[in-house]
Amino acid sequence: MLRVNPEIYEALEKWAADEFRSVNGQLEWAIERALKEAGRMPKKSVSPPGKTPEQPESV
Repeated sequence: MLRVNPEIYEALEKWAADEFRSVNGQLEWAIERALKEAGRMPKKSVSPPGKTPEQPESV
């Protein structure tokens, strides 16, 4: 469980809806982006649930 300030959650919901993602999908995208920008993304690519490494991820 993730506890988030209600105002932040509302902003996240709107952002996710604007990009046609679920809140969970938006969080995963934002966290992955932050990890990459910080140089902390694991070397081995982590596949999203339901995807195999050889499947391209659609946006």
